[in-house]
Amino acid sequence: MTVDTLAPEAPYARIDTPDPVAEKPDKPRARKTIGKKAKTLELTLTLTVTGTADGEWRAELKQGSTYLARDLAVAAAAVSRAAKELHDDLSTPIDQVIEEARTQQAAKVSALEAELEAARRALADLA
Repeated sequence: MTVDTLAPEAPYARIDTPDPVAEKPDKPRARKTIGKKAKTLELTLTLTVTGTADGEWRAELKQGSTYLARDLAVAAAAVSRAAKELHDDLSTPIDQVIEEARTQQAAKVSALEAELEAARRALADLA
């Protein structure tokens, strides 16, 4: 009697189908848009701040050729703070102008105090 010994058959496996656990599918790549720019809103305002030697500051705000505000009184301290917030290159010359105006006003106060004292003496002499 002849016994055929065959190797046991391997379990059925499909060779053409990849194992879903072993391989992950490629993620779709994000498309890069070339040439598209973010939309921007252009707003151009002109703020003009003018100071005088007396320490008075005035401001006006303009959009295009239209004035939004005109001849507004602005405190020197507010001008100095705003300039410091914007940039050092702006605040340095503005602070110098404010300091010069402060010095001139202090001299004016001293002259007026001396004039007032002279007027008081003249008044006392008349009594």
